[in-house]
Amino acid sequence: MQRRKFLTGTALAATGATLATPALTQSRIEWDMVTSWPTGAPGLDDSARRIAQRISDLSNGRLHITVHGAGEIVPSFGVFDAVSQGVAQMYHSVPAYWISKNKAIGMFGSFPFGMNMQEKLGWMYWGGGQELYDGIYDEFGLKGFLAGGTGPQWFGWFHNEIHTLDDLNGMRIRTTGFSGEMLRRVGVAVVTLPGGDVFQALQSGTIDAGEFVGPWNDFAFGFHQVAKNYYGPGVGEPCSTEEIAINASAYNELPDDLKLIIKTVAMSAADETMMDYEINNARTVRTLRDEHEVNIRQLPQEIVEGLAVAANEMAAELLEDDDPKVREVMASYAGFRNLMAEYAPYATGGQYAARTMMFPEG
Repeated sequence: MQRRKFLTGTALAATGATLATPALTQSRIEWDMVTSWPTGAPGLDDSARRIAQRISDLSNGRLHITVHGAGEIVPSFGVFDAVSQGVAQMYHSVPAYWISKNKAIGMFGSFPFGMNMQEKLGWMYWGGGQELYDGIYDEFGLKGFLAGGTGPQWFGWFHNEIHTLDDLNGMRIRTTGFSGEMLRRVGVAVVTLPGGDVFQALQSGTIDAGEFVGPWNDFAFGFHQVAKNYYGPGVGEPCSTEEIAINASAYNELPDDLKLIIKTVAMSAADETMMDYEINNARTVRTLRDEHEVNIRQLPQEIVEGLAVAANEMAAELLEDDDPKVREVMASYAGFRNLMAEYAPYATGGQYAARTMMFPEG
């Protein structure tokens, strides 16, 4: 539902006599944004509110968006349906939550051993990704934009050390999206929970291990208080992409300049949010290690290799899926991912390896 408040001004001109000219009418559009995040969640809630404020600022207040945290209007996992059905005009969440709607949606969020955030944006802007994204979301009455990313996620918090795939077999682990499907294939009992419920589940033993995002968010939720072994990298989510999605009817009613503002703000947020996460995750790892005695651990290579086998099986099945849209998105994603993986050893990957050789501590 879209609420409009109309401000009417009257211009007067004097040419020997006072004449009334036609009224100039400017509309103020009021939208509600529902999110999948508790109010105050670092990075996530911050990003949603920054996007809303930027849109208001750049539109000179013509489009005003009120942000609602998870549970204020709808629960965390209810935002997709709420906006699709017009209960709210806009949401801020992650595509990984909507695989049950269409498996292809998850590829716009993250895929195991897949693209990082910069590569994902390259695919979206110049590799045909946005057109595929639009084609799927059209079916649900939505217009979506990628609008941020958390950087590489972490594998998770464990009470005890893990060494082999057998250690994971039978464990109850909180995760979402394709990462969850990958873990199921190696014997994990995957539990899907909103981020705000993970601490209690870890503390009570409802789950044996869990991840939400990465160091910055996980520290804010207090996971380090109940588990002391923190493993990275989270190969199941090389980048977890945030998105904004808008009710298509509400979006189509906007003038072109407001549509452009939304698109531009989303593109800006994609970079800004990613940088926000990168620096805060790095700082938080030091805090966890130095002040809270958390064991920062590398995911054992045997586990990485076993998960890679499961991820390859998933990708092959998606390329043969019954749904032609799933096949199309997977083929496009895989093609772009392989192009960038071929290039990376000579560019970003090579630079990461080379820079370990120098720079004194500062």
